[in-house]
Amino acid sequence: MTVKKATIIAVYLGFALAAVYGIPYLNQVMSVASAFYAKTLCSGVFVAGRAPRDVIAQDVLADMSAGLRRWKGEVDREHNIAAASLFGLAERRALYRPGLGCTLMTQTSADALLRQVRNYSPSPAPARSTALWPEGSAVELSRSIEGVDTQKLTTALKEAFAEPDQDTKRRTRALIVVHKGRIIAERYAPGFGPDTPQPGWSMGKSVLNALIGTLVESGRLKLRSNRLFAPWRGQGDPRGAITVDDLLRMVSGLDFDAPHTRMLSDVRKMLFLKRDGAAYAASEQLAVPVGSSWFYASGSTMLLARAMGEAIAGSQARYFSYPHKALFGPLGMSSAVLEPDAAGTFAAPAFIFASARDWARLGLLYLNDGKWGGKQILPKGWVRTSLKPAPHSGGQYGAHLWLKIPDFLRPEPAAAHALPEDAFFMLGYDGQMVAIIPSAQLVVVRLGLSRRRDAWDHEAFLNALLQAFGTEG
Repeated sequence: MTVKKATIIAVYLGFALAAVYGIPYLNQVMSVASAFYAKTLCSGVFVAGRAPRDVIAQDVLADMSAGLRRWKGEVDREHNIAAASLFGLAERRALYRPGLGCTLMTQTSADALLRQVRNYSPSPAPARSTALWPEGSAVELSRSIEGVDTQKLTTALKEAFAEPDQDTKRRTRALIVVHKGRIIAERYAPGFGPDTPQPGWSMGKSVLNALIGTLVESGRLKLRSNRLFAPWRGQGDPRGAITVDDLLRMVSGLDFDAPHTRMLSDVRKMLFLKRDGAAYAASEQLAVPVGSSWFYASGSTMLLARAMGEAIAGSQARYFSYPHKALFGPLGMSSAVLEPDAAGTFAAPAFIFASARDWARLGLLYLNDGKWGGKQILPKGWVRTSLKPAPHSGGQYGAHLWLKIPDFLRPEPAAAHALPEDAFFMLGYDGQMVAIIPSAQLVVVRLGLSRRRDAWDHEAFLNALLQAFGTEG
């Protein structure tokens, strides 16, 4: 064979491979982009109550590549649907259902999703109470607080909303400081307020910690429960050894890839391409023996959401009602919405909304060792157990709670800031945070859209804030 013929064959082979592998890959990437657009638009409009143009400009397109601006989104208010596509290609749609937020219509129809909620009724909104928060909605912000340097407190909040670099915007949207059980400082960006539900992203993992805790408290689930799913119950399947606690601590050994390191990572496929995210996560094989390695993976949370459903048992309506019945309702978290996937499993790794005040209520539950209004919502000792460092995590992770701010959520390079040893955190994409600091009797909520890594520094903000309380790390 001549060099010329070999070259021609290689070129044709290259085109053939591109057609076989490149086009399907490109279609999936486009579908992920459309799904992200449609889901963000749907939740922003129907859950948060914001104008479509604001959601598109301030959320969908913020700090995104210029290519995404070629996508178009639209809202059908008559049918509660948001859609997005690229010149009509790779269209994806999301459907809003009251009480459940928005669900991507992945390999299903709007009619099928509506049949899913046929016997489900959203929890009615409680009457607005004039009692002080957290029992009610009233807040009294005093200029003088014993033991607190209010000038330093004000400065820390003001700095958090500042935009020193227009190319790397912080976009802080809500800040709340709870001290000794009361809100002492609160601030919002224009267009957001105390009642605006905002995305928590991976803070939903900590919500799952609480929901699993309520099931343990009622005896319907045990931390040592294993053989959790039918595919894992086959004789000799090593995945049968994975326990609820292994999933909470992310030491399952399942072969999940690193989140957000590539466009079609496991977490993006699970959330944006798969109808049944839990089934997709359960199909993974072991990469290492159970308990031998720690690996942060949203698939673990999706599996826990499915395990929660099996523990609750009964109808789909009963499962959908459980978060409000067991957790949100008792805490007065009336704005909280946990959104399911198309298979009806709560997509707790990412799709959850709540107002800043309701996120603060959840933080206060953990500060109070799982008690609320004198009632033990979480099992006695649950918080202490959840804060036990996960094996092989380097002391940075507990059971769906962070014990330290991880490097991938810190600016690079970041200045070192020592925080109190007893501080722990709920953390989410785009800079979401609930910090609980028992030694200072503090709960701090920060919500925003800091999409670039260098835009926001949790540790620097908390360090500045703690100076107002005379607290050293």
